[in-house]
Amino acid sequence: MHDSDYFLLMRSALLSSLCIFSFFLASQSIFSNTIELETLIRNDEGKLAISADSSDSNVSKLARRAFALHGGIVVTKPMDALFLVKIEPTGDSSVLLTLGSGQPYAEQLRRTVSGRDLQNAVLRACDLVVEVTLQSKGFFAGRLAFVCKKNGFSELYTSDLLFTRISPLTADRALITGPKWSPDGRSLLYTTYFKSGFPDIYKIDVDSRRKTPIATFKGLNSGGAFSPDGRQIAMSLSGTGNSEIYVSDSLGKNIRRLTANKSLETSPSWSPNGRRIVYTSDALGKPQLYEISSSGGSARRIPTNISSYCSEPDWNPVDENLIAFTAAVRGGFQIALYDAKKRSSEILTGGASSLEPTWLRDGRHLVFTQRKGSIIRLMLLDTLTKEVSALHAPSFGEASIASYVY
Repeated sequence: MHDSDYFLLMRSALLSSLCIFSFFLASQSIFSNTIELETLIRNDEGKLAISADSSDSNVSKLARRAFALHGGIVVTKPMDALFLVKIEPTGDSSVLLTLGSGQPYAEQLRRTVSGRDLQNAVLRACDLVVEVTLQSKGFFAGRLAFVCKKNGFSELYTSDLLFTRISPLTADRALITGPKWSPDGRSLLYTTYFKSGFPDIYKIDVDSRRKTPIATFKGLNSGGAFSPDGRQIAMSLSGTGNSEIYVSDSLGKNIRRLTANKSLETSPSWSPNGRRIVYTSDALGKPQLYEISSSGGSARRIPTNISSYCSEPDWNPVDENLIAFTAAVRGGFQIALYDAKKRSSEILTGGASSLEPTWLRDGRHLVFTQRKGSIIRLMLLDTLTKEVSALHAPSFGEASIASYVY
């Protein structure tokens, strides 16, 4: 696929992040190299030094892997650590967390932490450590939904962030794209071709696997996204001709049209307070980012000023001034960040094509799809340090288009 092929670019936008691009930059990257999970435990300046131990070797290993994913933490030996973390199992789904520091050692926190199971309790304990020490939300106990291609078919999967518990969610044997969690983590919206051969939006219950149609109108139905309170759904529908942005209730009823243009409007994403929606439009000839009130009104172009192709926006859940998006840069695609305060954007990744960003709950890290030759996998990006970490091995399969929930 060539970047100049406008038809395919528009098709990519309409399918809300499908983006089957296989090329990558030939020039050397000036950004950090990918860090494989096996080499994540390291000693860097400017990071919070933490040691993590347990009488259960599996618990200590899990905690160290989790902490090592955080761009603001370095896992080290107790003698070199600023904080000493100890996590001891107290049941099938609970642990005792102790946190201390200083010479001599002084305990600062002792708390029992519960979860869905023991692993989830350990990860929640690690999240509590992040909240206490770095004063930001932890993200280790969250879940991902993503599209994985195996045996020639793309299906919807869910997993923990460490890719230790992976579960297939669909068996549509059809093209699937755009999974988006509900805020409570009980269901997902996604676009599938399984019923009609055309893109329709369905909601699937994660526990029962029951599917409910949300938008199956004539034309293209894609990009379904829950509002932060879960009461509304933004989506892109083309029943009237061009793809436009619509909003419905959580059942896909009481649909309201927000945009009415001759251009293509796709990929809606909600602001943290649910009052605004950012989306992609080719009103200027090529995809750019626009925002509109979720109650309707005039749209405003977001002055990213970094690329002639900007798409797949995802609004930061913590800072409403920040929007991550995909930008065409020097013959490839990279993750970019728009800052409304500065009214400017910066490129966060380099090297292999990077696209489809989704924020984690701390507003600092995000997950994106990296396409490097035949290898397609999900990566974790620290937007402050620009450090990139692989979430799974290439042998897992083609994983892309992630959505995160806590």
